[in-house]
Amino acid sequence: MTTDDQQERGPQPQSHAAVRGTVRGTAPAPLSILDLATVGVGYTPAEALASTTALARSAEEWGYHRFWVAEHHGMPGVASSTPAVLLAHLGAHTTTLRLGSGGVMLPNHAPLGIAEQFGLLEALHPGRIDLGLGRAPGTDPATARALRRGLTEGADDFPQQLAELTHFLDGDFPDGHPYARLTAVPRSDGRPPIWLLGSSGFSAQLAGRLGLPFAFAHHFSSTNTIPALDLYRSSFRPSAVLDEPYALIGVNAVAADDQEAARRLARSSALGMLRLRRGNPGPIPTPEEAESYPYSPVEADFVDDWLGNVVLGSPGEVADGLEALRKRTGTDELMVTSHIHGHEARHRSYGLIARAYGLTGQAAETA
Repeated sequence: MTTDDQQERGPQPQSHAAVRGTVRGTAPAPLSILDLATVGVGYTPAEALASTTALARSAEEWGYHRFWVAEHHGMPGVASSTPAVLLAHLGAHTTTLRLGSGGVMLPNHAPLGIAEQFGLLEALHPGRIDLGLGRAPGTDPATARALRRGLTEGADDFPQQLAELTHFLDGDFPDGHPYARLTAVPRSDGRPPIWLLGSSGFSAQLAGRLGLPFAFAHHFSSTNTIPALDLYRSSFRPSAVLDEPYALIGVNAVAADDQEAARRLARSSALGMLRLRRGNPGPIPTPEEAESYPYSPVEADFVDDWLGNVVLGSPGEVADGLEALRKRTGTDELMVTSHIHGHEARHRSYGLIARAYGLTGQAAETA
């Protein structure tokens, strides 16, 4: 089998049901969560991780379908640096919720290492694990170099890395391959579905060619959402995993008592992102700090643009906004994220959204 053949091959047979989301309650589509184990000013990483654990338990009760955590490095406001470790913990505190990486940044790791980590997760929590993969470093260049010491591949080698990882997961390297006699341990009867993540067209097209599910980062690349989804669908080839495209998009969403309260919470996330883009990452600032910050005109424009991509407001307004976005993009599933200050506010936001979108059948006002 040639290198090109390996790049174009899809994973071995899996149940389509392992990919497709489950609609709960009266919701019009599956709804999931992307959590970053948010560390706000005044909180410790330990408190953030405890909050993420409590949120996962609540998400399961509310009817969210998936709960993904993301790999980030060098960001004091994000405690989920190692998804596999956190997912093992979350699996021990939930029973039915699908858990996954949104994502593991594959160029930072040896494919065999990822195959072993997620093989172990599948053995611990069978039938509940998703392996979402990204090709970005998830950090600054210096940190990426430190992470990749001894690794020669980078983002440009992502298709080859993906092919190697898939072979390790399936245990089916062709005869004569240098790794044909190697085994990623443990291996179970099943294995986690692979998702490709992206914020541009590269991963969209690759996911389509391989017949894999695709997750698009609408929450920080909204102008590329529809072009990337169109490219994914037009490139799609049926595979053992999917007979037709399946895509979800990540969405910034914040629900509170009213529009003003939700915008106040969202501004803490916007200021945190502004500082990250300026090369000065830190814990997520408080709403009070975000309100009093002396924004320059350029900074004020950045914050306004950022907030313009957040679905925020009262529970009903957020539910309506999410459904309008789903219909506009044609996505199969929504994955909401609320990277805001305050564990109580974040937890309540997800609860309000779940009820207003119809996951639970309970009135949003009871949150």
